[in-house]
Amino acid sequence: MTTFSHTLAAGRQATEICFGLTRRLDEESLAIFLQRATGDALLRTLIPRLAEGEVAAVVDFLTGLMRGHLSEEEYHQLFLGD
Repeated sequence: MTTFSHTLAAGRQATEICFGLTRRLDEESLAIFLQRATGDALLRTLIPRLAEGEVAAVVDFLTGLMRGHLSEEEYHQLFLGD
């Protein structure tokens, strides 16, 4: 299981995002990217600007990823908090 410590390789600060060098760096960068993308202020600004089709596309994409990579138990525990 991967633990995201948000300390990037080679001494870079946890605020830096870099894709395409190594799988580990990609995973750490993705974790930081998603945390930033789900910040309250950004979501309050962005969501009202999305078209209905964009809302549906985001939901379909994310639920598709979860359906493809999580068991039903993991989905309920990790996403729904059951």
